[in-house]
Amino acid sequence: MATIGLIGSGNIGQAIARQAVAHGHNVVLSNSRGPETLADVVAALGPLASAATAAEAGATGDLVVVTVPFKNYTRIPAEPLGGKTVIDTNNYYFERDGHFPDIDSGRTSVSEVLAAHLPDSHVVKAFNNIAAAAIGDEAAPAGTPNRRALPIAGDDAEAKKTVAALIEEFGFDVVDAGPLAEGRRFDRDKPAYGPHLTAEQLREALAQG
Repeated sequence: MATIGLIGSGNIGQAIARQAVAHGHNVVLSNSRGPETLADVVAALGPLASAATAAEAGATGDLVVVTVPFKNYTRIPAEPLGGKTVIDTNNYYFERDGHFPDIDSGRTSVSEVLAAHLPDSHVVKAFNNIAAAAIGDEAAPAGTPNRRALPIAGDDAEAKKTVAALIEEFGFDVVDAGPLAEGRRFDRDKPAYGPHLTAEQLREALAQG
């Protein structure tokens, strides 16, 4: 099984970690306050979980999840993530993050900004349009009627295959929205952001986005 490094261990990060250990993966969690502050989280997750610094989590992970407030993206250590598939769960909330004119104008998108900060990584946008609780509560076996689908976007085909396989393992169908720039189709306030949608419904929502 893979080792998944998490840079950021808030609600989404912990929900992904719970699903990962439930499926036999090792997880290495980190946050901005130090690994000692994650002792209770690690204990609850069990023996497949550990805590480390962000750089250590990035270096250890076969796959790395970046799940921090968007305004803090420049704090992500780039070197340990070189050559790795990186899942970007981040959302841009100007009320929290401040205004980023290039995103406001549509010249770039949230995940493209992270990818520019991580030029040697393969960034795939995923898990940004689902509430943390739903990552566990709405998971279902393949073939379940009305199974929820989650979108992904990225520029590297192999990285997208890796992320899609993980999402399917967690209990969701996957819809490929296309290149990383198309991730804006499931950003905040878009039809694909938030609701429980089947694969067919998600494709329609992405088209509207």
